[in-house]
Amino acid sequence: MTYTLDQYSADCRAALLKDPSPAGRELVRQYTERACTDPEFVAKYLGPDADAERRILYEDPDLRFCILAHVYKGAKSSSPHDHGPSWAIYSQVTGITEMTDWKLVEKPANGQPGKVVKGRTYDLTPGKAHVYNEGDVHSPRRESETRLIRIEGLDLTKIKRDKFEIAA
Repeated sequence: MTYTLDQYSADCRAALLKDPSPAGRELVRQYTERACTDPEFVAKYLGPDADAERRILYEDPDLRFCILAHVYKGAKSSSPHDHGPSWAIYSQVTGITEMTDWKLVEKPANGQPGKVVKGRTYDLTPGKAHVYNEGDVHSPRRESETRLIRIEGLDLTKIKRDKFEIAA
């Protein structure tokens, strides 16, 4: 039986209502892996006709988390970043995203970017999801088209986020 957006969002909501901490987000990560491996869910929201780089599929009216579909055409790299006061879960549907985790060596202050050093690098492959909690600095890199589901604890287009640069 297909995993519908209604069921997926209800599962995420129930997990976060029960436990909004990283333990509850781990359940959300598992539900997200289920969604990104469900052929009917993927076809409906990330199939060949999907082409939006960012599309909100669901935004919870109370908890404010968002479920998004992302389609990235061609290569793309991002600078090290966190999600400000929010958390996020990235889940690969197609393609491979190379993720790098960064270690904070100097916090952002007085409008200046924070400094980070490279931690580990790993691939997000289809069917895999990863949780980035508040303060987790990371950067994705894609060599070709990718499609993914991402959950944001808050709509990231509406919050201020710090900047980071790589320490020398």
